[in-house]
Amino acid sequence: MELVAKIKSNSKLKQLAHWSILIPNQARPRLWIKWFVNPFIHRRGKKSCIRRRTRLDVVPWNKFSLGEASTIEDFSAVNNGVGDVIIGDRTRIGLSNTIIGPVSVGNDVRLAQNVVLSGLNHNYQDIDSPIHEQGVSTKPIVIEDESWIGANVVIVPGVTVGKHSIVAAGSVVTKDIPQYAVAAGNPAIVLKQYNFETEKWEKVSY
Repeated sequence: MELVAKIKSNSKLKQLAHWSILIPNQARPRLWIKWFVNPFIHRRGKKSCIRRRTRLDVVPWNKFSLGEASTIEDFSAVNNGVGDVIIGDRTRIGLSNTIIGPVSVGNDVRLAQNVVLSGLNHNYQDIDSPIHEQGVSTKPIVIEDESWIGANVVIVPGVTVGKHSIVAAGSVVTKDIPQYAVAAGNPAIVLKQYNFETEKWEKVSY
């Protein structure tokens, strides 16, 4: 811990540490980090699977975990550079998904194709500096257990999708979705919610 604190307090040491871990001008860790560091830091559950064509850009200073019997399909990209990425048990991350932390995905969740979960926004307020030089702000995304996220859905920072909820294909989710709900649209709104008293899925009126 003393070494970590020393590196963080010294700008030159911090710059050197970043250079040794990340490829310059990229968000990708160096091969020695992938091969010799990440396997001992990040958690992979039993029977979990990360397909060969997945781009796994994970660094050692934030958490990455994939639960038991969970899968990340081909052509997906996972990045924990600015926040933890936690994926639960028996969850499937579909083809060509993009997950940028901080993101927490629960158990028994299904993400269809081309879903984007990004817990970061780029700062832009200073008009005298390029946006890419102004850093980022983060808010965690939470996808609770048993939810289904349809194809081409975008979920923005700070959103929680409640347990056993469905987000229809093509939706842009900018606000929390409650548990046991069906949401759709851009921006997404709740169309139905399960009523435990009547034991039926009922339309939500606006």
